Amino acid sequence: MTPQSSIRDTFFEECEDLLEALAEGLAAMAGGARDTDTVNAVFRAVHSVKGGAGAFAMTDLVAFAHRFETVLDGVRSGTLDLTPEVMHTMQRSADHLADLVEAARNEDVLAADVSEAFLANLDQCLGAEPEALEMGDTPFDFAVIPLDFGDDPAPKEPAGHVIRFRPLQQLYANGHDPALLIAALHGLGPCEVALDLSALPDWEGPDALTPGLGWTLRLAGQESDTALQEIFEFVEGLCELDISPLEDAPAAVDPLPSVAAPPSPAPGPEAPSAAASAALKPDLAAGAESAEARGPKPTLRVDLDRVDRLINSVGELIINQAMIAQRLQDMALASDDDVSLHVEDYRLLARDIQEAVMAIRAQPVKPLFQRMSRILREAAEATGKSARLLTFGENTEVDKTVIERLADPLMHMIRNAVDHGLEGPDARRAAGKDGTGTIRLGAAHRSGSVIITIRDDGAGLNRPRILDIARRKGLVAPDADLADAEIDGLLFLPGFSTASSVSNLSGRGVGLDVVRNAVTALGGRISIASVPGQGTEFTISLPLTLAVMDGMVVSVAGQTMVVPITSILETIRPAPGDLHRVGTDDSLLSIRGRFIPTVDVARSLGFTDPSARADFPLLLLVEGENQSQCALVVDAVHDQRQVVIKGLDSNYGQVPGVSAATVLGDGQIALILDPDAIAAHRASPATSAAPRPPLFHADVHHGQH
Repeated sequence: MTPQSSIRDTFFEECEDLLEALAEGLAAMAGGARDTDTVNAVFRAVHSVKGGAGAFAMTDLVAFAHRFETVLDGVRSGTLDLTPEVMHTMQRSADHLADLVEAARNEDVLAADVSEAFLANLDQCLGAEPEALEMGDTPFDFAVIPLDFGDDPAPKEPAGHVIRFRPLQQLYANGHDPALLIAALHGLGPCEVALDLSALPDWEGPDALTPGLGWTLRLAGQESDTALQEIFEFVEGLCELDISPLEDAPAAVDPLPSVAAPPSPAPGPEAPSAAASAALKPDLAAGAESAEARGPKPTLRVDLDRVDRLINSVGELIINQAMIAQRLQDMALASDDDVSLHVEDYRLLARDIQEAVMAIRAQPVKPLFQRMSRILREAAEATGKSARLLTFGENTEVDKTVIERLADPLMHMIRNAVDHGLEGPDARRAAGKDGTGTIRLGAAHRSGSVIITIRDDGAGLNRPRILDIARRKGLVAPDADLADAEIDGLLFLPGFSTASSVSNLSGRGVGLDVVRNAVTALGGRISIASVPGQGTEFTISLPLTLAVMDGMVVSVAGQTMVVPITSILETIRPAPGDLHRVGTDDSLLSIRGRFIPTVDVARSLGFTDPSARADFPLLLLVEGENQSQCALVVDAVHDQRQVVIKGLDSNYGQVPGVSAATVLGDGQIALILDPDAIAAHRASPATSAAPRPPLFHADVHHGQH
């Protein structure tokens, strides 16, 4: 690799960060942040891309960036009003700038008419003949690449907000805690708190139990009003709240007894972190970033292949530790034996190394979410609809491989939400809604998984029409009587489409089934919830990593298998009166006043004949991605352990009911079960009254899977 090619690669790596900063700044401006710092940050991003591209004589990229930069300069100087039309042009120009960077990276050339159309839009914003850019016949000299970032004003002192907050009685009645809200504000930056006792009731009067405490908080930093409103979103209407800019507040807050700001609480059930408290919001916001995390951090670029090799080595290390522990168990050594203690230390060390290595691959979903903003804009233009994207939990970290393979499913989901979910502007206004539809894209960690939600505020699913289409296509029996959740599940069937005509976005019957297959290939699940007239929400549940998981080792029909621990609620050994037969094959478990369906894993996988099972020795109560529960029938539970995931797709393809395999400490290969797929097979709406076939027939011998 020549020095220039190495520098060129570095330039494109830096472009990724610059384009991310550009998208973030434009999103902030579209949300109302028109301050000088935000506009200058956007200008510097485009200016830096132009300067670097000029060093490599990327003429098209430099010319477009220069015109884009001219528009931004007009905005920051105040000569160009930032109207919605100008804002839209700048966002679409940022999309095209990213296309030009990608084309330059791949040494491709975009069609000239495409760039000319974007340039014409920029010229229309300027309203005058743009300044010509002379590049010369030779690339810039590396020694004279301009390093200035424009004539930015001196940095001003950090701004902030004054928040006046007084809970009402309903807030406490609903189980909310003001301490969690205040802790979340502390996660946004330095915060001074003053206690307001002016509304305390008369302790001897009839209103002695009426809440009287209030707080006045001074929060320093550049957080937007929207970010602060999000913290209080789930107590809206349950408190008195006023948020105003710090510079607009009085020089001195009302003389209240000053209370020292509490230290940031350690994560835990009684003192959640800012991320944990913000995750209580229904929009799945992952929480505010801590003040300490905002400072610049030293980084090191490492080839991804090296990280993958390290992860594979750590996986083998965990397997080796399990094998040693198994050998010691076979030797029946005392638990306090020195060798046993050393092996336990080995296990803890191996787990620490594994978690550290996984953290190296973990990346925030923010860049992925920013890409979805462009998908939404393009889909809205193609359908003639008006839509905006609100994102939450952008700093939620996920394995890099998961992020890469999640891009296409999310793209399908956003397009589907715009095309099928949102109504047109006229229809929305007729229904009493804002003419601009809103799609919320959020991410959060929950129970060892990452949860991605895509919610629109459209008309919701037309279930009668969905069922009618499924009947006409022969996807369900003509006389099938399906529940709402079963009708929603029909959307994931191959070839299903509700579009009346073929367009660039839909109508060919390829869409949600592709999404489901992609999510399933990642070891995840997808579910739907919809309310007519209010919108639809898709929830994707994915593992945090594709390499290691905690599982429960069980026996099924003489085979050793693993059930993911995150899906298990409890183990149950039922009494004879707890089980109630339904028909010839099914049964229900009575537990705490509820009836839970049971699923015989051995029968579902085709290991045993239905008549061979005389009783249910042990049940695992599991919960699916849509919070539905069922009880899996197994023969025995052995222990809980960390297992290394080995995919089956490359050798066996997708095996229904089985998500992967692993190597146990005794050298045996155990299948990792997919509880959701097993439960879904039992309740499949497309099945008839005939006995259900097993998920797959197998004569399993260890070492052959």
